[in-house]
Amino acid sequence: MSALQAKIDATEERIAAHDMPQGGWSMAARSEALARLRSMGLPSRRDEYWKYTRPDTLTQVGATNAAVLATDEAPVFGEIDTLQIVFVDGVFDEAASADLTLEGITIERLAAANADIHWAKGLYGALETNGQTPVERPLATLNTAFATDGVLLHITGKPSKPIHLIYRHVSNTSDAILHHVIKVDADAEVTVLENGPAAARFNECMEVDIADGAKFHHVRAQGRDHERRAATHIFARLGTESTFKSFTLTANGVMTRNECVIELTGDDAHATIAGASLGDGDFHHDDTVFITHDAVNCESRQVFKKVLRNGATGVFQGKILVKAGAQKTDGYQISQSLLLDEDSQFLAKPELEIYADDVACSHGSTSGAIDEDALFYLRSRGVPHGEATDMLTLSFLAEAVEEIENEALAEEINERLAAWLARRRS
Repeated sequence: MSALQAKIDATEERIAAHDMPQGGWSMAARSEALARLRSMGLPSRRDEYWKYTRPDTLTQVGATNAAVLATDEAPVFGEIDTLQIVFVDGVFDEAASADLTLEGITIERLAAANADIHWAKGLYGALETNGQTPVERPLATLNTAFATDGVLLHITGKPSKPIHLIYRHVSNTSDAILHHVIKVDADAEVTVLENGPAAARFNECMEVDIADGAKFHHVRAQGRDHERRAATHIFARLGTESTFKSFTLTANGVMTRNECVIELTGDDAHATIAGASLGDGDFHHDDTVFITHDAVNCESRQVFKKVLRNGATGVFQGKILVKAGAQKTDGYQISQSLLLDEDSQFLAKPELEIYADDVACSHGSTSGAIDEDALFYLRSRGVPHGEATDMLTLSFLAEAVEEIENEALAEEINERLAAWLARRRS
């Protein structure tokens, strides 16, 4: 059997395992996505953007068994006043969720919005479709076709509290597909929080359309259930003088692939995508980012830090594309790993593709160990070896965490990082 035929068969087998939601305003986008999925096929290691990550467990028909972590740890963002929307293994939990009413925003569920006419009709699948060029992203297309639920957020003002999406994992074999559509009107502003392991296998797609002068803040903490697997996708489009900021904390997870595709289409727009990941043992974490500058005087930042030990693997693939006419672009990209032993590895593929002549773009990628001089300095002042190592590790991660604008959220993330390190030390 040829490799092409094997890919076609695997794709059809996965399609046959799903039931597409029928009817309503999203039907046309779902049908179009299904046709695209059949055309491109599910990813394999032969695909350029999957050569560092085995997609097998993300593409196979059923989810691999993933144990549920039993912990009495306080929920992430639990001390912050938020509007909570809870999904359990991908199913909306109305009893655990708050009333979906808040000034400056309308909140609906994808599964419940079945009218023929809806504001999300022009967005659902649209940004995902744009994000397929020049790199195909089949798992996002699978999501558009078969997503069973998600939230539709239309931000018209400045809600008084963050929207908090909580994902709980209960079943060892749960397989969740959620699709969120977020529209931020001109001069509006919102903060969206996400946390939790979601399911044994999780496929998430978030489409964010940010109008002129609007601001979108996103902070995500992916759950600590170690055997979980996840493929997440963020597609964002920025208007004039708009802002997009996203930060992801990943601690544990045997397989995680986070993709972010951003288009800066309005002048003077600003986009930041950052992440801090901590991996121990059979941990594989992949950040894949593609930012397109298609307007004048825009700024983008990519800041990723990974701490790896006991054979863990970290991957970073980041590209900045500056189109002709996108003058005065400022593109910054940094990806760094701290390897706490000789068994772990960091694989990086930073890229710049520039077709304008008045730009300031840079990229850098490094791997290294703990600074022995700094460690000696701390030890000489009475700091125990383990605590000294943790202090230097937190200092290494700080550049990524500093991209979070809200100080309370940044402090919460720092506390989680310190707790993870302390658990490993003990």
